[in-house]
Amino acid sequence: MADPSSYRPKPGEIPTNPGVYRFRDEHGRIIYVGKAKNLRSRLNSYFANPAGLLPKTHAMVHHAASVQWTTVGSELEALQLEYTWIKEFAPRYNLAFRDDKTYPYLAVSMGEKFPRVQVMRGERRKGTKYFGPYTAGAIRETMDTLLRVFPVRSCSPGVLRRAERSGRPCLLGYIDKCAAPCVGRISEEDHRALAQDFCDFMGGEAKRFISRLEKEMQAAVATLDYEQAARLRDDIIALKKVFERNAVVLAEDTNADIFAVEQDELEAAVQVFYVRGGRIRGQRGWVVEKVEDATDADLWEHLMQQVYGAGDQQQDAIPRQILVPELPANHLDLAQWLGGLRHGKVEIKVPQRGEKAALMDTVRQNARQAMALHKSRRAGDLTTRSLALAELQEALDLPMPLLRIECYDISHVQGTNVVASMVVVEDGLAKKGEYRKFAITGDAAIDDTASMHDVITRRFRNYLAEQGERAQAVPASGDISAADAAPEAARKFAYPPNLVVVDGGVPQVNAASRALAELGITDVAVVGLAKRLEEVWVPDSDFPVILPRSSEGLYLLQRIRDEAHRFAITFHRAKRGKAMTASALDAVPGLGAAKQKALLGHFGSLKKVRAASVDELAQAPGIGPVLAQAVHDTLAAGGQGEAAPAVNMATGEILD
Repeated sequence: MADPSSYRPKPGEIPTNPGVYRFRDEHGRIIYVGKAKNLRSRLNSYFANPAGLLPKTHAMVHHAASVQWTTVGSELEALQLEYTWIKEFAPRYNLAFRDDKTYPYLAVSMGEKFPRVQVMRGERRKGTKYFGPYTAGAIRETMDTLLRVFPVRSCSPGVLRRAERSGRPCLLGYIDKCAAPCVGRISEEDHRALAQDFCDFMGGEAKRFISRLEKEMQAAVATLDYEQAARLRDDIIALKKVFERNAVVLAEDTNADIFAVEQDELEAAVQVFYVRGGRIRGQRGWVVEKVEDATDADLWEHLMQQVYGAGDQQQDAIPRQILVPELPANHLDLAQWLGGLRHGKVEIKVPQRGEKAALMDTVRQNARQAMALHKSRRAGDLTTRSLALAELQEALDLPMPLLRIECYDISHVQGTNVVASMVVVEDGLAKKGEYRKFAITGDAAIDDTASMHDVITRRFRNYLAEQGERAQAVPASGDISAADAAPEAARKFAYPPNLVVVDGGVPQVNAASRALAELGITDVAVVGLAKRLEEVWVPDSDFPVILPRSSEGLYLLQRIRDEAHRFAITFHRAKRGKAMTASALDAVPGLGAAKQKALLGHFGSLKKVRAASVDELAQAPGIGPVLAQAVHDTLAAGGQGEAAPAVNMATGEILD
């Protein structure tokens, strides 16, 4: 019996999206399938306290050896996928469905004289259209809501005959949830058209009906018929609530394999959904190493050959359609080759719109989750981290182990709002508490090399200054307790890195190396990671250090560089957003943000503030005669921020 903690996913690995999860035993057999609105919350409930689980669930989590999940776009898709896989794999712990009990469907019996809307289970009947499946509670609510907009007959044959004999409709006819064709309130043809509208709506044409009702509501408002407008408004709300796009279940004759990929410079996470008879019958995923200089089209060509070219490939395993994000190289020849294996026509297509494109988005979301999971597990593995650090030390010929690495990145837009970031990695793990941000101005903001020189100089100048303060704090006796008693904030730069990584090539590396040399620091190595070819550059070298593309050391450098870039971009966007709210009032001495807000709130716009006299300015809340005079003089002189847009501090509106 397995211990659930042995295969419990690590914190943060499980997404919070809706989805379906599968528990597998040690032989890979699926023993339980479940759905969840929030996968992380649901799966964590299995592992938080296994002893408190119900007996059946307790046995299941101890029988299982692994858990996997698939994200989808909505709860409805999760329900449909769960049902499909339970019927496909018959997991032993899904006891609720071992007796051939099925989920209910919403059915419209178009084969009858007066079509009827009803909830049905079991085998499908000829002449009846089915929508679903749903949970028991959801289907009743859906049906009840739709009948107010599409009042199709929903009564049993006995009730229908009784109403026809008596000439009086049933209760649903009196409360306007049935058009009452039994007593002639609506003709047979009109009632059938109403039932067809019901089917069209459930089939995915909700926008057409909602648009029609919105136009009718506007027309009712134009004629002052507000009661009718209110009823139409309620109908629109009801339809919007019910409608939910179905991206999992396609047309029943759809047989396709749908691929998607999430990739970086070194690896690609590929996901495929196998759709047979309009239902997802399986899922598979890979993480593959990318071939150097290979295009995305080459990636798909190689993948098609590996997936479908296996010697044990069954004829029916190749579907009629293969949907990919980008056409493979020589896709026509590839389709002809696959058609020969299938003994039938095969199409390789890129879906542009509709249900198949929506389902591809779901597959792509799973690929994104798989890549994130792969990266987090790879980065969190102690053996892998140790190997990466050892590879870097050997490749760069460094005498000391890389206990601490710092990476720097510059971010700006055409030389404006220039900022830099510093991220820290110790023992291969990010140390976010020691990340730093730098604002760069003046001559240092001329170009990236000047900015990099400025940032490295500032960081290590602070380090040297703090080292000097620490040395002065140590008494002559050698007792270092006084230095250790210094506040931690005063020693934030006291620990130097073994390696400095900069985002860029030779110019950035040389700028960083020059900054360290000017400060007299010689025991810190510097490298740069050029993004285009992932080359590692060292100072004063004509050739880069080439790490194998499968190298754990290269992967570690790439991950650190990407984290520095993310951190710099976040700071740059915040700084740029703050700069865009500058106002001419910023130049007024003694006028802070609160008083600016009060002043603009009193007058309504900067234009009116400029036109106001000193006495009028002094009437604003918190503005005295002296400050009013300063505001008047500054605005009359033009102010430093005259060219910048003024912002209403109360509403955020850009003013004239």
